[in-house]
Formats: sequence, structure tokens, C-alpha cells
Amino acid sequence: MPYEIHWIRDDESLAVQCAAWRQLPFVVLDTEFMRTETFYPIAGLIQVGDGEAAFLIDPLLIRDWQPFAVLLEDQAVVKVLHACSEDLEVFKRLVGSLPAPLFDTQLAAGYLNLGFSMGYSRLVMAVLDIDLPKDATRSDWLQRPLSELQVQYAAADVIHLAEVYRKLAAQLDARKLSWLLEDAAEQIANLSREVDPQELYRESKLGWKLSRQQLAVLRALYAWRERQAREQDQSRNRIIREQSLWLLARTQPDNLNDLARIEDMHPRSVRQYGESILQLIKDASQIAPADWPEPLPEPLPVDASKLLKKLRAVGQVEAEKQGVVVELMLRKKHLEQLLKTGYPDGPYSLPEGLRGWRRELMGSALLAALEEEQS
Repeated sequence: MPYEIHWIRDDESLAVQCAAWRQLPFVVLDTEFMRTETFYPIAGLIQVGDGEAAFLIDPLLIRDWQPFAVLLEDQAVVKVLHACSEDLEVFKRLVGSLPAPLFDTQLAAGYLNLGFSMGYSRLVMAVLDIDLPKDATRSDWLQRPLSELQVQYAAADVIHLAEVYRKLAAQLDARKLSWLLEDAAEQIANLSREVDPQELYRESKLGWKLSRQQLAVLRALYAWRERQAREQDQSRNRIIREQSLWLLARTQPDNLNDLARIEDMHPRSVRQYGESILQLIKDASQIAPADWPEPLPEPLPVDASKLLKKLRAVGQVEAEKQGVVVELMLRKKHLEQLLKTGYPDGPYSLPEGLRGWRRELMGSALLAALEEEQS
């Protein structure tokens, strides 16, 4: 079916339309972008739906995003998106603001027990019984003019998402809606925080195997890579691949030949950054012991799997009781954090990461399950 489509290609039109959107109870948002070898996503199109028509904003022509930022931050207007982590990055980079309050239809599907992490096409089929074409998904959104296929694809996304939102929102009771909005708000808060490059080394999966001196080198390498990626707008792995960072910290090469032999070290990285990497390693390796990072915690042993299973069962029981997909109830990382507070003999305490409605609903049951295991 044909959709009513309006193009917005100048600042004045955007400002006028944003003022109109702020009078609505909700707007539907989507983005199309390119991100192959860049650190930041490059916006190719911003789609807005008002429940009746689709509006296509050309980000290559807009210069003043302030009215759109005001819309995104307007607490009286619900912003509806689907599986929006990358869309949020686009808004943060392009507009400097993030949408709130946020209603993620992928989360809503989980809270209504329709499925976990449902893709958009699958959700539209489940809710509206419409089979969406996928022909334009991987196309070039920076080309101009966009093809008619791209335009129709982009418009259909926000047209159908408005219909999906209305149906899902009508089925959510007040409590589940509050859970959904709480989860979305946490996602916004996490993305709003500035990531300290000096803390990124903690994400290394094998960092726990390194000494404190080696961790000082790993910390410097992660921080340097992050700064280079941001400054050059290149993907992190184009600077240095993930696997190489841990090996560099462990072996600490002092010449280009040894550097080139590091597993997964791309020759391009050696050519472009070799001398800088060697100097970085040398400087970090000579940091005073008092300034070395503390050891990273070891992963839980295999023996802990039995307890993890018991904790997951708490979420399973509650999910069945509430009619929610089990994956939304308890996150693995929070259960692991809980076990690490006292494994193997206890006592245990609820981790800071387990907060909000999950803590209130299941915190006592989780601790009780662990106490039962100890008795």
C-alpha cells in the first residue's frame, strides 16, 4: 500500500515539524546509517512517524539539530524505537541528545512473552501479519538520490512500527510498562556516561591471567587504541585487533620484528603505528609498582555452573509467573557478579548491577537460593 511520505531537507522545515511533533503523545523513530570501518556511525537518513505519515529527514542537508534535540528530550512525548542501541549512537553523535522516555518494541515483545530479541520483520509479522521486504537493508544510505525502493523501505519502517506500538502498548499492564521504561532509561543512562579509556582494559577476557605489571601495559594499550579510534574515526579493530592487545601486554615486544610476529597483528597496524606501540609499551612497562592496576578477578570456575543454574531457575519461575520471556528476568553477568561476592562459601550480597524492579522482585529469592545451597 502507498504511504504518505514527507521529505525534510532544510532547517526551517525541521523546526516547524518538530514543534508539531511535540504536540503528539508519541513519535516513532528510526535511522539508516553506514558504519563499516568508522568508529562513529554516519547517518544517511532519519525517519519519523506520527502514526499517520512518514517523514524522512536528510541529515546530509540539515545543519541545525537543536529543535530535534528538544523533541528527543521532551518528556511529554514517548519515543518509539525497535532494538535501538545503534540508533541511539546515531542520535548521540548527530544530535547530541538521546530520546526519552523511550519505548523499545523489542523489549515490549519480551515483556508480553512474544519472543526474546525479536527482529523487526519478525515482530511485524507476529503482530500485524505483514511480511516486510528486506531488499534495501544493506544498501548505500549515503548515496543521493536514494532509490525509490530505499524510500519506500524507510517509510514503511516507521508506518508499521506505529501500528506495532499501539497494539503492544495496549497489552502492557502498568507494571510491565514501568519495567520496560525503567530498562530503557537505564540503557539511555549507560550510553550517556562518558567511557574512560583508562578503564577499558577491564573488558579483556583474558586480562585476569596477566600480572599487575602486564596490566599496566594492557591499560595503556586499550586507552591508546580508543583515543586513536575516536580521533581518526576508525573502528577499534582497524587500529589494533582485540586479540593482539592481550598478547602485546603479555610479551611486551621491544622491536618491530617481534611486534609483527604477534598473533592477529595486521601488517597495516605495524606500518602505521609500530613505533608508537613500542614506545607505549616501553613507557607503560616502567610505571612504578605503586601505580599498577589491581589484578582483574578470575572467571568463576566450572564448579560454579550448578549454582548458576539454580539462580537462573529463580528467574525461570518468576518469568512463568509474570508471563515474560525468561531472558529478560535475570542477566547472566548479574548472576555471575552475585556469585563472585561470596563464592564458594558465602556469605553473598546482591551486586550493584542488579537494581530496580529485578532487585525488588527477585533479590531475596536469589539470596535464599544461595543460603539453601550452603545449609
